[in-house]
Amino acid sequence: MELTELCFAGVVRQAQAVRSGEVSARDLLTAHLRRIDRLDPRLGAFRVVFAESALAEADRLDASGEDLPLKGVPIAVKEDIAVEGLPTTKGTNAARTPQPADSQIVRRLRAAGAVVIGRTRMPELGLWPFTESSWAGPTRNPWSLTHSPGGSSGGSAAAVAAGMAAAAIGTDGAGSIRIPAAMTGLFGLKPQRGRVSLAPEPQMWGGMVAAGPITRTVADWALVADQLRGAAPGDAHVAHPPRTSFTEAARTDPGRLRIGVSLRPWGPGIAIADEVRDAVQDTAALLTDLGHDVVRLDPTMREVTASTRFALRYLHNAHLARTATELPNLLEPRTCAAADLGHRIPRAAVRWATKDDAALTAHANRVFGVVDVLLTPALTRPPIRVGEWDGRGVVAALLAAAHYTTFLPLWNITGNPAAAVPAGRSSAGLPLAVQLVGRQHDECTLLSVSAQLERARPWADRVPTALG
Repeated sequence: MELTELCFAGVVRQAQAVRSGEVSARDLLTAHLRRIDRLDPRLGAFRVVFAESALAEADRLDASGEDLPLKGVPIAVKEDIAVEGLPTTKGTNAARTPQPADSQIVRRLRAAGAVVIGRTRMPELGLWPFTESSWAGPTRNPWSLTHSPGGSSGGSAAAVAAGMAAAAIGTDGAGSIRIPAAMTGLFGLKPQRGRVSLAPEPQMWGGMVAAGPITRTVADWALVADQLRGAAPGDAHVAHPPRTSFTEAARTDPGRLRIGVSLRPWGPGIAIADEVRDAVQDTAALLTDLGHDVVRLDPTMREVTASTRFALRYLHNAHLARTATELPNLLEPRTCAAADLGHRIPRAAVRWATKDDAALTAHANRVFGVVDVLLTPALTRPPIRVGEWDGRGVVAALLAAAHYTTFLPLWNITGNPAAAVPAGRSSAGLPLAVQLVGRQHDECTLLSVSAQLERARPWADRVPTALG
């Protein structure tokens, strides 16, 4: 296999190639670094590329003879994940203090033989479903350079979609793995809260954030997540052990499932584009053809009160994030405007918004007494353009973002696993996706049914043509 082709072959195939001696870890890494040198000036996916240290690690792996599950595979990490010796920048230009040690995620990647190739970009403090800032410029979608790859893990998705990394680690506090995966034609599963340790942080954004891979295939996600899963001392949340390895789940036929289809947005007056509806309905028809019992089901999710609580909580977290920033005067005006809104929320409203989520979680999860999996849109329309919401006031931009991502944040509040699964192309040739939501702690069923969809309509063999 040609090295360029191998760059798009995914984690499982790359690990097999290195472990078998088909290619050296150094040659595989060098091919990815060449792609970064050629493509990233146009895409803006990476904040930092670890070329020197990554080459040294690749050479060490080549010389070691170790048989590791991710041996030699180049994987990128989002810039809110701690890396020893670097400040955790979180999309800002406002951090200077280097971290004393790698995060648990980075340690586990290295222990499994992955080569950490670089740090990927995000919007300031992870506040937006696009990856742009006034000081760093935009990160662009490999499928169309005039479109966004989403956010907040936009750099991670752009790097994988462009073949600059085999996989990348993202974080998801309101859809930030699922949004960019959906916008770039990749598989992104937000795991159960507490499945992947966020150490040295005990939790992020009051427990709404989960970390996990963004990958080309379901099997790739499973292999990487199998190396990352598990709690660490000090974690605020611990997921129940999965019933089998994620790799095994991705290989296992799901059997006949009862799947609910919902097109009900999480809030009033939110439009869904016809192409998005068609993608959901086409997926529902495919699942029926695959033998599942598919039913239309639009359960109430306490849309008005729950979405209001989420909005207040989101703005309060923006305020807290700015307060914790090392040099807050360097944050851009749009970030400060969102944080100012959070600062002005009355304390009683903050207490109401951040109160225990057990009642909402129980209410939302009633649907899984009727179905095994819930199918919804991932986003309400195809990928947005770079700079599309520039010039809007912060309230208008926040409302546009909330409408765009309406099907996603509920599952951050409840902690359920939820996946963005590729579902064809728009009339303009841009990626479309659906969301699959599972019972609490049950990534395995989502992986089984996602892999079944992938076998029925493969997506990973498609390569972006906008890059030349």
